[in-house]
Amino acid sequence: MSIEVLNESGHDLDVRRTQRLARFVMDRMRVHPDAELCVTAVDEATIAELNAKWMEKDGPTDVLAFPMDELRPGKVNEEPEDGVLGDLVLCPSIAEKQAVEAGHDVTDELDLLTVHGVLHLLGYDHAEPEEHKEMFGLQARLLAEWQGVSRGQALAPDRPAT
Repeated sequence: MSIEVLNESGHDLDVRRTQRLARFVMDRMRVHPDAELCVTAVDEATIAELNAKWMEKDGPTDVLAFPMDELRPGKVNEEPEDGVLGDLVLCPSIAEKQAVEAGHDVTDELDLLTVHGVLHLLGYDHAEPEEHKEMFGLQARLLAEWQGVSRGQALAPDRPAT
């Protein structure tokens, strides 16, 4: 699996942590081990420009997801497809503001945005109430599993994410 993380934001970003988290989520979602992902951290001006160009929305945002090969989560006992999952664009300065508002650490906010973005790349959305429930429930579970693994807890090997 090729996961490239680039920090072009001018803010601190634990590139290695972001890479490990993306790999963790992709593994839990049974994405093919050779699938490719690029995560780029950018400044507010850059993400605002991308948001306007591709999403037709004004101003900066926290994360943008650009799927490539429309890979979907693998099912148990089913061979996943390989290809390019896509590109994630994170904005650490927006994450910092959101972390303050939410009352948690900026690392936790960046983790949340990374998981959220990977789920979008895998086809999850939250426009409708049922989609929102499914995506945010899965996001919460993946974050909890990641936090446990980060603290050295064992992960149940037979518990699929989907």
